Amino acid sequence: QIFDAFKPRLHDSNSKVNQVALEALHKMIPLLKDNLSPVINMLIPAIVDNNLNSKNPGIYAAATNVIQALCQHLDTSLLLQPFCTKAQFLSGKAKQDLTEKLA
Repeated sequence: QIFDAFKPRLHDSNSKVNQVALEALHKMIPLLKDNLSPVINMLIPAIVDNNLNSKNPGIYAAATNVIQALCQHLDTSLLLQPFCTKAQFLSGKAKQDLTEKLA
């Protein structure tokens, strides 16, 4: 329920709200670790869709930090399928970044 309310902040039209949400998620990941598994399929699209292609350097940096934290603190088998799915439909910088993480 918490992440159902939190997810829209990752898509917020206010860039400051969006960036703070990403930074907060970055801090939560090491604490929650594999307990994020039930919501990972919901979180990855919210993190990747608009944020990895953002022209705002703060949002882009925060999104890449979140992806890095996911890779460091979660079982990589949990990330494989959602990353592959997103990488198929992305373009530009986001596709390159996610493909590098998959490799």
